[in-house]
Parts: sequence; C-alpha cells; structure tokens
Amino acid sequence: MLARIVLQTLGLALTQIRANKVRSSLTALGIIIGVASVTSVVAALGGFRANVLSEFESFGAKKMWVWGQVPRELRGKLSWELVKIKPAERDAIRDNAPSIARITGLIDVSGTVQRGQIVKTGVRVTGVQPAWHDIESRHAVMGREFSSIDEENRRLVCMINEKAIEEFRLDADPVGDSLIVAGRRYLIVGVLETKSVGAMFGGGETLSEVYIPLSTAQKFNQFAFMYCMAQLTEPKKAEEAKAEVRFVLRKMRGLKPTASDTFGIEVLQKFIDQFNGVAAGITAIAGGVVAISLLVGGIGIMNIMLVSVSERTREIGLRKAVGAKPSIILTQFLVEAIVLCLVGGLIGLVIGQGLVLLMKALPNASLSKASIPPWAIFLSLGFSAATGVIFGMLPAIKASRLDPIEALRHA
Repeated sequence: MLARIVLQTLGLALTQIRANKVRSSLTALGIIIGVASVTSVVAALGGFRANVLSEFESFGAKKMWVWGQVPRELRGKLSWELVKIKPAERDAIRDNAPSIARITGLIDVSGTVQRGQIVKTGVRVTGVQPAWHDIESRHAVMGREFSSIDEENRRLVCMINEKAIEEFRLDADPVGDSLIVAGRRYLIVGVLETKSVGAMFGGGETLSEVYIPLSTAQKFNQFAFMYCMAQLTEPKKAEEAKAEVRFVLRKMRGLKPTASDTFGIEVLQKFIDQFNGVAAGITAIAGGVVAISLLVGGIGIMNIMLVSVSERTREIGLRKAVGAKPSIILTQFLVEAIVLCLVGGLIGLVIGQGLVLLMKALPNASLSKASIPPWAIFLSLGFSAATGVIFGMLPAIKASRLDPIEALRHA
C-alpha cells in the first residue's frame, strides 16, 4: 500500500515537471550551477593536491636535512668553519637517533668535467656515501653502486647519470671508461637513472650529474662544507627525529641551555603537512562559497513551488474533496521539490564531469589527476535532496492545509 502511494506520488511529481519543462529547467538552474561548480572545484583542488603530493613523494617524504649555520646574533663573531657538520657528528646521529633509519654526508664540489675534447664547466659533482642510494632511491642501472671499500680507501671512482652519457658522448655502456673531474681521472663504476625534477623543486632540463665517494671529495676539498641527508624510519616520526638530532648535536657541541643552535634541521614531512592543511582549508572555503549557488537555487525552488501551489489550488481542492489526506498532498509537493532538485543535481554532476575533462586536457595545468571523488558525488546529491526537503517543505505545508471548499471556489 505504502509502496503504491509512493510510486503514484513520484509519478505525479514527474508528470508535473514534464508538463512545465522550461519552468522546471529554470527552477533547477541554481542547483545545476551549484553542483557543477562544487564538483569541478573539488576535482581541480584534488588533482592539484595529488600532483603536488606525488612530487613530494618522488622527492622523498621521509627525508631530513641537517647542516651547520651561524646564529643571527653570532654572525661576524663565530667562524663558519666551527659550525659545519663534522664526520663524528654525522656518525653520532646515525648511532644515537632511533628515528633515523640511515644517513649520508654530502659535499657539493661542482667543477670542470672533461672527456677527451669535451669540456663542461659547472657540472654538478657531489660526494656521497653508500647509504645515499637507499635514501634517494637511486640505484645503478649499469655497473655497480658505491661500496664501503670505495669510501674507506678514498678511491677515484665515480657514478654518472644517463644524461652525462649523452653530453660527454660516452659508450652506451660507459662502465670502465673514465672522466677527468677537477684535473683528476675518475673511473666510471656505475650509471644511475636520470631523475626528473618536478616543477616544485626547480624543474627545468635534466643536467649531467657526477657522484664520487664522500671521503674522496673531502680529501681534495678540505674546506668544503659537509651537510647531511637522513631518512626517517617513518614520516610520522618527523618531530621525534628532529628532537633526537638536536639533542645529539647540542650535546656534542657543548651548547648551554640558553645558547642558540649552531645547526639547522628540516624535514620534508613538515611541508607536506602544511600543504595538506592549506589544501583542506582552500577546499572548504571554495566549497562554502560555491554552495551559495545551492542556497540561491533552493530559494528559487521554494518560490516556484509556492507559485505552483497557487496555480493548482482547484486541483488540490478537488483531490481533497474525493478523499485525499493532507499528508498525501504534502508528500506529493515535497517529492516534486526533491525530484526537481535531484534531477538538477544529476545534470550538474554531468556538467561538472565535463568541466573536469576540459581541465585535464589543459596543457601545463598540473591537473592530470583531477577527478570527482565519490564523497563529492554523494554529498552533492545529498545536498540537492536536502535542499528539496528544506525549501519544498513550506509550499508543501501550504498545499496540505488548503481548505477544500475554498480551493474549489478558486478561479
């Protein structure tokens, strides 16, 4: 019985909507615009967020950097030589910071690199330790990686990326060849895959890279400043790791409780958390602003439904005269408002999906991962239905309370 009444009510509602196609379309326009805007904005922000986080992930979400620095109040009084990270401090961090999985010292010694008649200046030459391969997730595609023996014996060996093979016109498999780096001959023992850098981290064309053992770099560049790159055991332990490293370095440097740190510590996870917070805030604000369209659409629906009640007064009176209960009349008008809003919501979703496809096709927009999440679809339809209930209730109540005799007298 109840199911039959519901189906009849739904049928009447659809009949009324079809009978006034233009008015129904204009009435639902606010809902259509609101849902299309909400879904496309959410998809765009989600795609941008996914793109940025993927770049963070490729860069390494669990990375930490540690370097020496002179506090602002001691500049001109304290030598930079005294604050640089020393091998003993690096090893102490490795041994006494449980939240650190592995750590490598780094020295940038960019210089002239030569192969035969080809000479390149300003090539990125970096001294690294064997742990660097796991921290950076960069392993050999040809030859071998650095070993502890290379480090201990300060061997004149190097690894290059695939771009260097092209720029220095090396053999397809250059392992066993050599390069002249800063006037010294280095044997190529391995080739690393070229790592592309996202726009957030500089972007641009990939350049040649040459890596040598850290101890070798220190031997020939005694005044170079070493800094450290570490890998956390888990991203969520970022703050613990920072506290542990700070404790180790302050203790080793004999800093008093009131003294400023003579080193810097930074964790990439901090920026990821900040970005997630900003992205969530922007999504909420954009959703709130665009939701105003739904409010406007709801007011429009209420207005049109009130007009519809006035136009159909005699129909309502006739139905009541033959026994229709007020609850049936209320349900009919309420269902009509809800169906109108849901149809508008579905049309809005289709338009929103079309806008998403257009955004994904835009070049250099960083929106290739944009998509409407399931929660946004359900939320839009739920909001549309709620709009129908809220703004359709007043016209429905008005219709249900009409006096049948007065309604039949209506012209």
